[in-house]
Amino acid sequence: MINHISLAVNNPSHVAKVVAELWQGQAAPFPNHPGYYITFAMDSFGSLIEFLPKKTVLQPNPVGKGVQFFDLSSEVPVHTATHANLMVPLSEAQIYAIAEREGWRAVRCKRSDDFELIEFWLENEVLLELLPPTMSEQYLTATRPENLQAILTAK
Repeated sequence: MINHISLAVNNPSHVAKVVAELWQGQAAPFPNHPGYYITFAMDSFGSLIEFLPKKTVLQPNPVGKGVQFFDLSSEVPVHTATHANLMVPLSEAQIYAIAEREGWRAVRCKRSDDFELIEFWLENEVLLELLPPTMSEQYLTATRPENLQAILTAK
């Protein structure tokens, strides 16, 4: 199980609030890191997403201590391969309404013959794959261990 993930965005405060709305959770500043924000799903798993300024990278601390936060001064790419798949309690219509309000791309996509999801592009740059209740069961069925094993052994 993934408990949390960090995503680099242009406006961490705003993105954290929008994702809190999608999750029906809460957003808050990240302690001890001004300009960083966290969205809590407020579920029994402690699920959360950290939103860091886009120019931030994490790197190992050379003296053996914890991670260092490093501010890039060079140009950073617009898009990234990093993304997350989230189950959300909202309907498709609610998701599209939020995307339209924000001016962000949201589109229903078929990932395989087994499930669909909604691509929700934070700031039109960072991908969240959203699974509203009408799509969640398809995804859970497709990703059951026995179904994944059949896919892996078929290739």
